[in-house]
Amino acid sequence: MSVATLDPKHNVTGNRQAYYDKISKKDMAPLWEVLRNVVTKEPKSKCSPNLWKFDEVKKLMLEAGDVISAEEAERRVLVLENPSLRGQSRITNSLFAGIQLIMPGEIAEAHQHVSSAIRLVLDGNGAYTAVEGEKASMARGDFILTPNWAPHDHGNPGKEPVMWLDVLDMPTVNHFETSFMTHFDEKAQNTARQDGDSLDRYGSGVLPDGTTLDTFKTRSPVINYTYARTKPIIERMLKAGDVDPVHGARVRYSNPVTGGHVMATMGAYLALFPKGFKGKDYQSTDGTIFVCVEGHGSTKVGDKVLEWGPNDVFVVPSWHKYAHDMNEESVLFSISDKPAQEALGIWREKK
Repeated sequence: MSVATLDPKHNVTGNRQAYYDKISKKDMAPLWEVLRNVVTKEPKSKCSPNLWKFDEVKKLMLEAGDVISAEEAERRVLVLENPSLRGQSRITNSLFAGIQLIMPGEIAEAHQHVSSAIRLVLDGNGAYTAVEGEKASMARGDFILTPNWAPHDHGNPGKEPVMWLDVLDMPTVNHFETSFMTHFDEKAQNTARQDGDSLDRYGSGVLPDGTTLDTFKTRSPVINYTYARTKPIIERMLKAGDVDPVHGARVRYSNPVTGGHVMATMGAYLALFPKGFKGKDYQSTDGTIFVCVEGHGSTKVGDKVLEWGPNDVFVVPSWHKYAHDMNEESVLFSISDKPAQEALGIWREKK
Protein backbone atom coordinates (compact mmCIF):
# COMPACT_ATOMS: atom_id res chain seq x y z
CA MET A 1 0.00 0.00 0.00
CA SER A 2 1.44 3.39 -0.98
CA VAL A 3 2.18 6.19 1.45
CA ALA A 4 -0.22 8.44 -0.49
CA THR A 5 -3.11 6.09 0.22
CA LEU A 6 -2.42 6.21 3.94
CA ASP A 7 -1.99 9.99 4.05
CA PRO A 8 -5.31 11.62 5.17
CA LYS A 9 -4.56 14.64 2.98
CA HIS A 10 -4.73 12.38 -0.09
CA ASN A 11 -7.96 10.64 0.96
CA VAL A 12 -10.22 13.72 1.06
CA THR A 13 -13.43 12.09 -0.21
CA GLY A 14 -13.25 9.15 2.17
CA ASN A 15 -12.41 11.28 5.18
CA ARG A 16 -15.22 13.72 4.47
CA GLN A 17 -17.78 10.96 4.03
CA ALA A 18 -16.65 9.37 7.30
CA TYR A 19 -17.12 12.75 8.97
CA TYR A 20 -20.56 13.20 7.41
CA ASP A 21 -21.59 9.74 8.63
CA LYS A 22 -20.42 10.65 12.12
CA ILE A 23 -22.35 13.93 12.36
CA SER A 24 -25.42 12.34 10.77
CA LYS A 25 -25.71 10.06 13.80
CA LYS A 26 -26.01 13.23 15.88
CA ASP A 27 -28.75 14.67 13.62
CA MET A 28 -26.49 17.18 11.91
CA ALA A 29 -25.52 17.82 8.29
CA PRO A 30 -22.95 19.98 6.44
CA LEU A 31 -24.47 23.15 5.01
CA TRP A 32 -21.66 23.53 2.48
CA GLU A 33 -22.90 20.43 0.65
CA VAL A 34 -26.39 21.91 0.04
CA LEU A 35 -25.85 25.67 0.24
CA ARG A 36 -26.16 26.28 -3.52
CA ASN A 37 -29.57 24.56 -3.49
CA VAL A 38 -31.08 26.30 -0.45
CA VAL A 39 -29.74 29.81 -1.16
CA THR A 40 -30.23 30.21 -4.90
CA LYS A 41 -29.25 33.21 -7.03
CA GLU A 42 -32.86 33.56 -8.19
CA PRO A 43 -36.15 31.92 -7.14
CA LYS A 44 -36.56 28.35 -8.39
CA SER A 45 -40.22 27.40 -8.18
CA LYS A 46 -41.24 23.79 -7.71
CA CYS A 47 -44.51 24.60 -9.51
CA SER A 48 -45.43 24.38 -13.19
CA PRO A 49 -47.68 26.69 -15.22
CA ASN A 50 -50.99 24.99 -15.91
CA LEU A 51 -54.50 25.59 -17.26
CA TRP A 52 -57.80 24.05 -16.19
CA LYS A 53 -60.55 24.35 -18.84
CA PHE A 54 -63.91 25.00 -17.21
CA ASP A 55 -65.89 23.03 -19.77
CA GLU A 56 -64.02 19.91 -18.65
CA VAL A 57 -64.11 20.83 -14.96
CA LYS A 58 -67.86 21.50 -15.00
CA LYS A 59 -68.68 18.03 -16.36
CA LEU A 60 -66.56 16.38 -13.70
CA MET A 61 -68.04 18.56 -10.97
CA LEU A 62 -71.58 17.60 -11.95
CA GLU A 63 -70.51 13.94 -11.84
CA ALA A 64 -69.27 14.58 -8.30
CA GLY A 65 -72.80 15.74 -7.49
CA ASP A 66 -73.99 12.20 -8.25
CA VAL A 67 -71.08 10.51 -6.48
CA ILE A 68 -71.26 12.23 -3.07
CA SER A 69 -73.58 14.60 -1.24
CA ALA A 70 -72.51 17.91 0.29
CA GLU A 71 -73.32 16.51 3.73
CA GLU A 72 -71.08 13.48 3.25
CA ALA A 73 -68.23 15.46 1.72
CA GLU A 74 -68.59 18.44 4.09
CA ARG A 75 -67.26 20.47 1.15
CA ARG A 76 -67.71 18.99 -2.33
CA VAL A 77 -64.51 20.30 -3.90
CA LEU A 78 -62.22 19.09 -6.67
CA VAL A 79 -58.68 20.19 -5.84
CA LEU A 80 -56.74 21.94 -8.61
CA GLU A 81 -53.39 20.23 -8.13
CA ASN A 82 -50.30 21.76 -9.63
CA PRO A 83 -48.85 19.06 -11.94
CA SER A 84 -45.47 19.34 -10.20
CA LEU A 85 -46.98 19.06 -6.71
CA ARG A 86 -49.36 16.13 -7.12
CA GLY A 87 -50.78 14.78 -3.87
CA GLN A 88 -49.95 17.94 -1.91
CA SER A 89 -53.28 19.81 -2.38
CA ARG A 90 -51.50 22.91 -3.71
CA ILE A 91 -51.84 25.05 -6.82
CA THR A 92 -48.79 27.10 -5.77
CA ASN A 93 -46.32 26.39 -3.01
CA SER A 94 -48.33 28.55 -0.59
CA LEU A 95 -51.94 28.35 -1.83
CA PHE A 96 -54.70 25.75 -2.19
CA ALA A 97 -57.30 26.05 -4.96
CA GLY A 98 -60.35 23.99 -5.84
CA ILE A 99 -63.76 24.16 -7.51
CA GLN A 100 -66.72 23.73 -5.17
CA LEU A 101 -70.22 22.58 -6.14
CA ILE A 102 -73.46 22.93 -4.23
CA MET A 103 -76.60 21.37 -5.68
CA PRO A 104 -80.16 22.75 -5.34
CA GLY A 105 -81.55 22.17 -1.86
CA GLU A 106 -78.19 21.43 -0.28
CA ILE A 107 -76.45 23.01 2.71
CA ALA A 108 -72.69 22.86 3.29
CA GLU A 109 -72.75 22.96 7.08
CA ALA A 110 -71.26 25.67 9.26
CA HIS A 111 -67.68 25.36 10.43
CA GLN A 112 -64.64 27.56 11.07
CA HIS A 113 -60.92 27.13 10.55
CA VAL A 114 -57.67 29.04 10.81
CA SER A 115 -57.09 29.06 7.04
CA SER A 116 -58.50 32.12 5.30
CA ALA A 117 -60.48 31.62 2.09
CA ILE A 118 -61.70 33.55 -0.92
CA ARG A 119 -64.43 32.50 -3.34
CA LEU A 120 -64.94 33.66 -6.91
CA VAL A 121 -68.35 32.63 -8.22
CA LEU A 122 -68.09 30.91 -11.62
CA ASP A 123 -71.38 29.35 -12.64
CA GLY A 124 -75.04 29.19 -11.63
CA ASN A 125 -77.42 31.33 -9.58
CA GLY A 126 -79.47 31.04 -6.41
CA ALA A 127 -76.87 30.05 -3.83
CA TYR A 128 -75.53 31.99 -0.86
CA THR A 129 -72.62 31.95 1.54
CA ALA A 130 -73.04 33.04 5.15
CA VAL A 131 -70.01 34.55 6.89
CA GLU A 132 -70.00 35.88 10.45
CA GLY A 133 -73.78 36.25 10.46
CA GLU A 134 -74.09 37.92 7.04
CA LYS A 135 -75.91 36.00 4.31
CA ALA A 136 -74.41 36.99 0.96
CA SER A 137 -76.08 36.08 -2.30
CA MET A 138 -73.65 34.60 -4.84
CA ALA A 139 -73.64 35.94 -8.40
CA ARG A 140 -71.14 35.20 -11.14
CA GLY A 141 -67.93 37.21 -10.74
CA ASP A 142 -68.55 38.05 -7.08
CA PHE A 143 -65.46 37.96 -4.85
CA ILE A 144 -66.36 36.68 -1.39
CA LEU A 145 -64.14 36.56 1.70
CA THR A 146 -64.01 34.09 4.56
CA PRO A 147 -61.40 35.45 6.97
CA ASN A 148 -59.37 33.44 9.46
CA TRP A 149 -61.64 31.72 12.01
CA ALA A 150 -64.84 33.25 10.61
CA PRO A 151 -67.88 30.93 10.93
CA HIS A 152 -69.24 30.14 7.46
CA ASP A 153 -71.71 27.90 5.66
CA HIS A 154 -73.17 27.68 2.16
CA GLY A 155 -76.65 26.90 0.89
CA ASN A 156 -78.49 26.61 -2.39
CA PRO A 157 -82.24 27.27 -2.17
CA GLY A 158 -82.21 27.88 -5.94
CA LYS A 159 -83.02 25.60 -8.85
CA GLU A 160 -79.61 25.06 -10.47
CA PRO A 161 -76.13 23.87 -9.46
CA VAL A 162 -73.74 26.62 -8.39
CA MET A 163 -69.93 26.42 -8.64
CA TRP A 164 -67.17 28.66 -7.44
CA LEU A 165 -63.41 28.79 -7.10
CA ASP A 166 -62.04 28.39 -3.58
CA VAL A 167 -58.54 29.66 -2.79
CA LEU A 168 -57.16 29.17 0.71
CA ASP A 169 -53.83 29.90 2.43
CA MET A 170 -53.94 26.36 3.84
CA PRO A 171 -50.39 25.39 2.76
CA THR A 172 -49.07 28.51 4.49
CA VAL A 173 -50.97 27.72 7.69
CA ASN A 174 -49.79 24.12 7.55
CA HIS A 175 -46.20 25.26 7.00
CA PHE A 176 -46.41 26.92 10.42
CA GLU A 177 -48.30 23.86 11.80
CA THR A 178 -51.06 26.09 13.14
CA SER A 179 -54.23 24.53 11.70
CA PHE A 180 -57.36 24.41 13.86
CA MET A 181 -60.97 23.67 12.85
CA THR A 182 -64.29 23.36 14.69
CA HIS A 183 -67.91 22.55 13.79
CA PHE A 184 -71.17 23.90 15.14
CA ASP A 185 -74.30 22.18 16.42
CA GLU A 186 -76.45 24.13 13.95
CA LYS A 187 -76.08 23.31 10.25
CA ALA A 188 -76.47 26.97 9.29
CA GLN A 189 -75.70 30.22 11.06
CA ASN A 190 -78.31 32.59 12.41
CA THR A 191 -77.89 35.30 9.80
CA ALA A 192 -79.08 38.50 11.46
CA ARG A 193 -77.29 40.71 8.90
CA GLN A 194 -78.68 41.03 5.40
CA ASP A 195 -76.84 40.75 2.08
CA GLY A 196 -74.50 43.70 1.55
CA ASP A 197 -74.52 44.81 5.18
CA SER A 198 -70.73 44.76 5.61
CA LEU A 199 -70.19 46.70 2.37
CA ASP A 200 -72.67 49.38 3.44
CA ARG A 201 -71.09 49.67 6.89
CA TYR A 202 -67.45 49.72 5.88
CA GLY A 203 -67.20 50.43 2.15
CA SER A 204 -69.34 53.54 1.75
CA GLY A 205 -66.98 56.25 2.95
CA VAL A 206 -68.18 55.94 6.55
CA LEU A 207 -67.21 53.57 9.37
CA PRO A 208 -69.10 52.47 12.47
CA ASP A 209 -68.05 54.78 15.28
CA GLY A 210 -65.20 53.28 17.26
CA THR A 211 -63.60 51.50 14.29
CA THR A 212 -59.82 51.92 14.36
CA LEU A 213 -56.98 50.83 12.09
CA ASP A 214 -56.35 47.92 14.46
CA THR A 215 -59.97 46.71 14.36
CA PHE A 216 -59.50 45.08 10.96
CA LYS A 217 -55.70 45.22 10.69
CA THR A 218 -55.26 41.78 9.08
CA ARG A 219 -58.46 41.42 7.06
CA SER A 220 -61.18 43.37 5.33
CA PRO A 221 -64.57 43.60 7.07
CA VAL A 222 -66.37 43.41 3.69
CA ILE A 223 -67.77 39.95 2.91
CA ASN A 224 -68.80 40.31 -0.75
CA TYR A 225 -67.17 42.52 -3.39
CA THR A 226 -69.82 42.19 -6.08
CA TYR A 227 -68.88 42.03 -9.76
CA ALA A 228 -71.79 44.33 -10.62
CA ARG A 229 -70.19 47.05 -8.50
CA THR A 230 -66.55 46.44 -9.46
CA LYS A 231 -66.69 45.98 -13.24
CA PRO A 232 -67.91 49.53 -14.01
CA ILE A 233 -64.82 50.89 -12.25
CA ILE A 234 -62.40 49.08 -14.55
CA GLU A 235 -64.56 50.04 -17.55
CA ARG A 236 -64.16 53.71 -16.61
CA MET A 237 -60.40 53.22 -16.23
CA LEU A 238 -60.16 51.62 -19.66
CA LYS A 239 -62.18 54.42 -21.24
CA ALA A 240 -59.91 57.00 -19.58
CA GLY A 241 -56.80 55.24 -20.89
CA ASP A 242 -55.57 54.12 -17.45
CA VAL A 243 -54.14 50.89 -18.84
CA ASP A 244 -50.93 49.40 -17.46
CA PRO A 245 -48.73 47.80 -20.17
CA VAL A 246 -48.53 44.59 -18.11
CA HIS A 247 -51.70 44.41 -16.01
CA GLY A 248 -54.31 46.30 -18.06
CA ALA A 249 -56.93 48.50 -16.39
CA ARG A 250 -56.58 46.88 -12.99
CA VAL A 251 -57.97 47.48 -9.51
CA ARG A 252 -56.88 45.92 -6.25
CA TYR A 253 -59.56 44.65 -3.88
CA SER A 254 -58.82 46.58 -0.70
CA ASN A 255 -59.55 46.69 2.99
CA PRO A 256 -61.61 49.92 3.34
CA VAL A 257 -60.43 50.45 6.92
CA THR A 258 -56.68 50.34 6.23
CA GLY A 259 -56.43 50.70 2.45
CA GLY A 260 -54.29 47.56 2.38
CA HIS A 261 -54.91 44.13 0.92
CA VAL A 262 -58.12 42.28 1.79
CA MET A 263 -56.19 39.67 3.78
CA ALA A 264 -52.77 39.36 5.39
CA THR A 265 -51.88 36.27 3.36
CA MET A 266 -53.74 36.76 0.05
CA GLY A 267 -54.36 39.69 -2.28
CA ALA A 268 -56.69 39.93 -5.26
CA TYR A 269 -57.16 42.05 -8.40
CA LEU A 270 -59.63 42.53 -11.24
CA ALA A 271 -58.36 43.73 -14.62
CA LEU A 272 -59.94 44.72 -17.94
CA PHE A 273 -57.91 44.41 -21.15
CA PRO A 274 -58.80 45.96 -24.51
CA LYS A 275 -59.04 43.81 -27.63
CA GLY A 276 -55.62 43.35 -29.21
CA PHE A 277 -53.74 44.06 -25.95
CA LYS A 278 -50.23 42.57 -26.02
CA GLY A 279 -48.70 42.76 -22.59
CA LYS A 280 -45.06 43.38 -21.79
CA ASP A 281 -43.04 40.58 -20.20
CA TYR A 282 -43.35 40.49 -16.42
CA GLN A 283 -42.24 38.34 -13.52
CA SER A 284 -42.72 38.51 -9.77
CA THR A 285 -42.04 36.33 -6.77
CA ASP A 286 -45.71 35.72 -5.97
CA GLY A 287 -47.12 32.71 -7.82
CA THR A 288 -50.44 33.92 -9.24
CA ILE A 289 -53.78 32.23 -9.92
CA PHE A 290 -55.78 33.79 -12.77
CA VAL A 291 -59.44 33.28 -13.70
CA CYS A 292 -60.99 34.48 -16.93
CA VAL A 293 -64.26 36.19 -16.02
CA GLU A 294 -65.00 37.39 -19.55
CA GLY A 295 -63.40 37.17 -22.98
CA HIS A 296 -60.75 35.03 -24.67
CA GLY A 297 -57.00 35.32 -24.86
CA SER A 298 -53.73 33.63 -24.09
CA THR A 299 -50.88 33.98 -21.65
CA LYS A 300 -47.33 32.98 -22.54
CA VAL A 301 -45.51 31.60 -19.49
CA GLY A 302 -41.90 30.92 -20.39
CA ASP A 303 -42.14 28.79 -23.54
CA LYS A 304 -45.69 27.59 -22.76
CA VAL A 305 -48.81 29.28 -24.18
CA LEU A 306 -52.03 28.94 -22.17
CA GLU A 307 -55.15 29.70 -24.20
CA TRP A 308 -58.09 30.56 -21.99
CA GLY A 309 -61.77 31.53 -22.07
CA PRO A 310 -64.60 32.18 -19.59
CA ASN A 311 -64.21 30.50 -16.18
CA ASP A 312 -60.90 28.86 -17.13
CA VAL A 313 -58.32 28.88 -14.32
CA PHE A 314 -54.58 29.07 -14.87
CA VAL A 315 -51.52 29.46 -12.67
CA VAL A 316 -48.24 31.32 -13.21
CA PRO A 317 -45.57 30.09 -10.76
CA SER A 318 -43.19 32.35 -8.88
CA TRP A 319 -40.59 34.21 -10.98
CA HIS A 320 -41.86 32.75 -14.27
CA LYS A 321 -41.83 35.35 -17.03
CA TYR A 322 -45.28 35.86 -18.55
CA ALA A 323 -47.25 38.15 -20.86
CA HIS A 324 -50.97 38.40 -21.73
CA ASP A 325 -52.35 38.56 -25.29
CA MET A 326 -56.03 39.45 -25.81
CA ASN A 327 -58.13 38.11 -28.68
CA GLU A 328 -61.01 40.30 -27.51
CA GLU A 329 -61.87 42.61 -24.64
CA SER A 330 -61.36 40.43 -21.56
CA VAL A 331 -61.56 40.47 -17.77
CA LEU A 332 -59.10 38.57 -15.59
CA PHE A 333 -59.36 38.02 -11.84
CA SER A 334 -56.13 37.17 -10.03
CA ILE A 335 -55.03 36.21 -6.55
CA SER A 336 -51.65 35.50 -4.96
CA ASP A 337 -49.69 35.51 -1.70
CA LYS A 338 -48.21 38.96 -2.40
CA PRO A 339 -49.40 40.50 0.93
CA ALA A 340 -47.56 37.86 2.95
CA GLN A 341 -44.39 38.37 0.91
CA GLU A 342 -44.64 42.15 1.25
CA ALA A 343 -45.07 41.86 5.02
CA LEU A 344 -41.89 39.79 5.17
CA GLY A 345 -40.02 42.19 2.88
CA ILE A 346 -39.24 39.52 0.28
CA TRP A 347 -41.55 40.40 -2.64
CA ARG A 348 -39.87 41.40 -5.90
CA GLU A 349 -40.93 42.09 -9.47
CA LYS A 350 -39.14 42.54 -12.78
CA LYS A 351 -40.61 44.39 -15.76
